[in-house]
Amino acid sequence: MALDSAEKQYIINKFGRNDKDTGSSEIQIALLTQRISNLTEHLKINKKDHSSRLGMLKLVGRRRSLLKYLKKTKYDNYIKLIKELKLKDR
Repeated sequence: MALDSAEKQYIINKFGRNDKDTGSSEIQIALLTQRISNLTEHLKINKKDHSSRLGMLKLVGRRRSLLKYLKKTKYDNYIKLIKELKLKDR
């Protein structure tokens, strides 16, 4: 369930701080969110695919830790990102 390069490039351009930024926390969170939503759609169709469910749970955990880091270091970027990605603030 990997993202295609055009979709990935669009996310990097949208959430990047500048044109050379490819690995900031905001980009990583946005990419993980897209992969999680793709896996969610896959799991709605394939209810017994437990290995994909486990992979999705690992991605959710990684995204949660990145969100926690971003909230601690750059709170204004965190607020803007969760509004744009329509995530809940815990």
